[in-house]
Amino acid sequence: MLFNSVQFIIFFPIVVMILFLVPQKLRIYWLLVASYYFYMCWNAKYALLIAFSTLITWVTGILLEKSECKWKRKLCIGICCLANFGVLFVFKYLNFAIENINHLMDVINSGGHIKALDLLLPVGISFYTFQAVGYIIDVYRKDIKAEHNLCRYALFISFFPQLVAGPIERAGNMLDQLKELEKKQLLQYRQVKNGFLMMAWGMFQKVIVSDRLAIIVDEIYGNYSEYGLTTIIFGTVMFAFQIYCDFDGYTNIACGAAEVMGIRLMKNFKQPYLATNIREFWRRWHISLTSWFRDYLYIPLGGNRKGTVRKYINTIVVFLVSGLWHGVGWNFLLWGAIHGVAQVCSGMRRKDEKLNFSAKLRKGIFTFAVVDFAWLFFRADSVGHALALLKQMTTQIGDFSMIGGCLDFGNWMILLLGLLAVFFVDVVHERGIRIREWLEKQEIWFRYAVYLFLFCSCLYMGVNYADGGVTQFIYFQF
Repeated sequence: MLFNSVQFIIFFPIVVMILFLVPQKLRIYWLLVASYYFYMCWNAKYALLIAFSTLITWVTGILLEKSECKWKRKLCIGICCLANFGVLFVFKYLNFAIENINHLMDVINSGGHIKALDLLLPVGISFYTFQAVGYIIDVYRKDIKAEHNLCRYALFISFFPQLVAGPIERAGNMLDQLKELEKKQLLQYRQVKNGFLMMAWGMFQKVIVSDRLAIIVDEIYGNYSEYGLTTIIFGTVMFAFQIYCDFDGYTNIACGAAEVMGIRLMKNFKQPYLATNIREFWRRWHISLTSWFRDYLYIPLGGNRKGTVRKYINTIVVFLVSGLWHGVGWNFLLWGAIHGVAQVCSGMRRKDEKLNFSAKLRKGIFTFAVVDFAWLFFRADSVGHALALLKQMTTQIGDFSMIGGCLDFGNWMILLLGLLAVFFVDVVHERGIRIREWLEKQEIWFRYAVYLFLFCSCLYMGVNYADGGVTQFIYFQF
């Protein structure tokens, strides 16, 4: 069930209305049922994988809390992590490993081949696996207490707004809110209004901006041999905004939906394309994943505590793993390597204490260029496809007239206005102005005119773009 589908437009209000009406003690159970139904709309059988991850981490958490024996605790968490990452490996990486083993066999002329498995990648498996493993590590470190209520913990793992594409929540933030959910008054006007407004903005980013950009990017990357330097660069820049509006759009819908129901999810983006260096970019992009790798991989590897060389090695390792987390392919590994090297190079440079506007602009453009170059490998179907794109960029300049037919004039104008709106909102937020708070101070007629325009534009323009149809969010494939 996609956020930008008719099914969700029907599903979500029903879930909210029943949540507001049922007795407080039943709220957790109702949301748990709704969350599993939401996920089972993709593939009912794969709900068993979430149940397995939930059960094994819940039991392990209780065992860790009861035991003070170091080797028993290490054995428990080792088995738990192995089970969770083992399932992730089988469903996401096993066929990739088989493919590369078969290729190696061909190179050495061994004659043998391993048959690939016919497995469908479960939606959101990387997200809920990391969330479950993060919980168990926090219990192991005694940062939090184990959750003894199985249903509450199961809801923490499967909460439907952020189940399939994050944010990757921390137990210390969300479990306490789920406990409060059983006690507090939920039907609050400001909370519900702000939640729906955030959902509307996320839908605007997705259906008005990202989906139109996808048509242009797909055309250029799918028929790259007909284009040249300027058009491929243009397509890659458009992909940068496509993936940002797509993923940030999903996050805003998820956070808004959760807020309507009385739960605050962590912020996942903070104007990433306004960063002035690559390290700052990763403090602003996919914040929940970046912080997960920092706390559960980078720091355990030694972080920056074991010398400069070790720090740089740890950084490269983290970004290589991040590349593989994002996708199964050597192009994703290369994408991670580019960011890892860029991080190391950024760390070697002398830190600027204060930048004037000109320096910020110059460094911001350079940072965006590095990020955009890496996006080319991310968007390409393979390393070979990426190299072919780069080679094509050396053969001809390009012809923009060929991509004019991707959208009609009306949709080009909608896209342009949508991009300007996204840029305006990011700049305003960067200056510390919260648009929702500003709107609340305006006259009531003006506020509701803005709300109505946002909702109507999403409903009307969202279903009238060039190719029509409902498109999946990009990060669902990870």
